[in-house]
Amino acid sequence: MISIAIDGPSGAGKSSLAKRLAAELGYVYVDTGAMYRAIGLYTLRAGQNTKDAAAVAALLPDIHLDIRPGQGAQQILLNGEDVTETVRQEQVGMAASDVSAHPAVRAFLLETQRALAARSNVLMDGRDIGTVVLPDATVKIFLTATPEARAQRRLAELQAKGQAADYATVLADIRLRDDQDTHRAVAPLRQAADAVLLDTSAIGLEESYALLKKTVLEHIA
Repeated sequence: MISIAIDGPSGAGKSSLAKRLAAELGYVYVDTGAMYRAIGLYTLRAGQNTKDAAAVAALLPDIHLDIRPGQGAQQILLNGEDVTETVRQEQVGMAASDVSAHPAVRAFLLETQRALAARSNVLMDGRDIGTVVLPDATVKIFLTATPEARAQRRLAELQAKGQAADYATVLADIRLRDDQDTHRAVAPLRQAADAVLLDTSAIGLEESYALLKKTVLEHIA
């Protein structure tokens, strides 16, 4: 099986680019961030502190995640409820960053993620795919952009959805998320030693996609 690992900070465009490339290659797309978001969502709904490792760990036995991959797509079911769209909310993203720092949560999801890669050609994106989840991935990409560039993109996305947002707040949220992801004690966000760095700060969506596709094809051809 061929596995493609794409890591990078929040808002770098990993999910949209990875989903598109997976569809073109005929690979299963695995959005690991959505899995953490689902746990964050459950924790918020339970009224628990997402930063409290013990409280979150106590909820795990009550969580059943059903990951339904398809060609270029992935549906997330949380205890039977389709939360694919719900987990994209801003507050859920911050909750995901909190719960992903807890060892119990990472252990809870690790085998599920590896099992998906064992039975299918996958394109998996997240924060620690190339460093922890799939250390022997066929190709590893570290996709990034400056916080400012990511904030501009995120602001445009929110405005397109009709959601009220301002650049300063979005930028502050991205910087906070970066700090949490890079400084957590367990599996912090970092570039794997053998990952190819792709910085899309100064290029648009189509150029970014072309660069990602070219890089991947060079490694799996």
